[in-house]
Amino acid sequence: MTQKTAILEDQSAIDNESRQDKSRLAEIGAVGRRAGGSVVKIKTIVVLVLFGAMVASLGVLGWQLSSRTNELNQLNGRLANEAQAEQVALDYATGAAEMDVRDLVGWRGRLTKGTTPELSDRLTQASSSMEQIITPLQWVSTATPAAAKVSSVTNGVYSVECFVNVLTKNIQAPDGIQSTATYKLTVDGNNSWAITDIGGIDSSLPPTANAPR
Repeated sequence: MTQKTAILEDQSAIDNESRQDKSRLAEIGAVGRRAGGSVVKIKTIVVLVLFGAMVASLGVLGWQLSSRTNELNQLNGRLANEAQAEQVALDYATGAAEMDVRDLVGWRGRLTKGTTPELSDRLTQASSSMEQIITPLQWVSTATPAAAKVSSVTNGVYSVECFVNVLTKNIQAPDGIQSTATYKLTVDGNNSWAITDIGGIDSSLPPTANAPR
């Protein structure tokens, strides 16, 4: 073998090893790319799972918030309706307790104000009997509201208890008598807050006036 031939064979061996090295590097790169792709897919799956969990959590929180909001709105609505019924009843009771023998027409107007037609008729008839008591006594009473409280509610109809402080002056008590009148009214929230029933009108009169004569 000549020196030239040996050199050519060595060069061929080197080229062959170089090709083998390149081939191995290519395989390693392919494996790395496949591994890298797998890592990316896993990360994507993890992100999607976390995103789904976050969306589900937000959905639950949104439902809870909506439920709490509805409950709060219902509570506020109930309290507002009760306050309305109490105010209507207390205003009526205060007006009904105000009596002045010199203005019986005004008292009769307050006695029937805000009531249903049926109740208004009953109160008008009752007022005639009461006038027979308060007129000879020269009755004058002033009233200030004390308190009102809803005691029960049935299908939008409110039963309200009212308390009114009354100062009464007449020929039997020229210096005045302080008393507390108690009224129990039924207020219909379905009928423009009309008063449908009432008890306690006579409680604004002292026992001597209520007694049979």
